[in-house]
Amino acid sequence: MHIHGHTRVFLVLGHPVGQVRAPEVFNPLFQAHGVEAVLVPADVAPARLGDFVRGVFGAANIGGLWLTIPHKAAVLDLLDRVDPLGTRAGAVNAVRRQSDGSLGGGLFDGIGLVKALDHLDVATAGRRVLLVGTGGAGMAIAVSLAERALGTLTLFDTVPGRAAALAQRLQAHAACPVVAAASGDPAGHDLIVHATPLGLNADDPLPFDVARLDASATVIDILMKPQATPLQRACDARGIVCHPGFEMLAQQVPDYLQFFGYPEIAAAVQGDLDPVRRSLRALA
Repeated sequence: MHIHGHTRVFLVLGHPVGQVRAPEVFNPLFQAHGVEAVLVPADVAPARLGDFVRGVFGAANIGGLWLTIPHKAAVLDLLDRVDPLGTRAGAVNAVRRQSDGSLGGGLFDGIGLVKALDHLDVATAGRRVLLVGTGGAGMAIAVSLAERALGTLTLFDTVPGRAAALAQRLQAHAACPVVAAASGDPAGHDLIVHATPLGLNADDPLPFDVARLDASATVIDILMKPQATPLQRACDARGIVCHPGFEMLAQQVPDYLQFFGYPEIAAAVQGDLDPVRRSLRALA
């Protein structure tokens, strides 16, 4: 990759950023399509987020920001406009400079998750779904899942009141019952989506008791690690289908490209996601 004075720079903001895979997906795409752009990670502590975002957009060649743990919700206070999904979820995972110089945010995590479920042939209609974790990514996923005709959508979070507040906010416009649970017990659920940071570190505890999973349940662990997470290994040991988050990222790629002003590339990638999937498999 040739980086020069005309290169458009994008940043992935997180804390930590060791788990970030987006640069390994988007930089080859930029190169393959002749786009003078580069995406690099930036480890920004939560206390520095406001100063960093305000300062970095002072550089004219900054094209935009990807947001990951723990900044997806916190960045909202710095934005002038937020898309409808981001508004309902209270989080975004992309920020761009608008034509008038204001900052706009978009949310694609939930879209990526439901598109991944469709690609993986994981049925959702009438299913009992448990979402564990309602932070930035979890809120996005909850918003998109609530638009589907699920049997029920149950939310759980270890932060007191957070799942209940989200359930109440979503229920008014949901296509299914949305409730908050007092525990993350997966028993009785057909589909369990794990959306917490547990598993980023090898010694992290499991986010829920895998022994309580119904034998026919499907698990989606949205984390993307080169090695299987503890949850993925525990599910494998029980013969439970557990999909990692790579397909969720693949499905978001065209949405990011469209958001950041590359509609032709977005259309081409949407038409054939297999090269993106191959690059993600090479990282696994």
